[in-house]
Amino acid sequence: MRIKTLTGAAVLTIALAVTACSTSTRGAQPAPQSPQSTNAMAENARAGTFEGLNDKHVSGTVRIAGGQVVLSGYSSDAGPDLHIYLTNGIDESAVTAGKALGNVASDNSSQTFSIGGADASKYNTVVINCDKAKAVFGAAKLG
Repeated sequence: MRIKTLTGAAVLTIALAVTACSTSTRGAQPAPQSPQSTNAMAENARAGTFEGLNDKHVSGTVRIAGGQVVLSGYSSDAGPDLHIYLTNGIDESAVTAGKALGNVASDNSSQTFSIGGADASKYNTVVINCDKAKAVFGAAKLG
């Protein structure tokens, strides 16, 4: 009987280890939240719609909730070095003072970025910026 118990425990341990090793962090889903924390995140969620600036095309929506910035239905003109920022304005000085979130693909309609512990409530705009050209392609005012 003891051998069966030890064998079962060993199989379970190996199965858990294999599952953990094969789980990719890319595209991983966040851990389930308690109803209270889910409600708090939903209450703090903000969203906006992109508009192109400086004769550039940017469209789609952005939503900030649960420590993430999520782009949906997103598209933009191609640029050599597009990045996404949390800012308090739509010019280059606002971008410089803002929080960089990473590279953004012009042709991927759904993208998710971590805000990396930043306080998103301190920002009122999400900006798509071409860092190489120092040009704002588009922005979404958060409501």
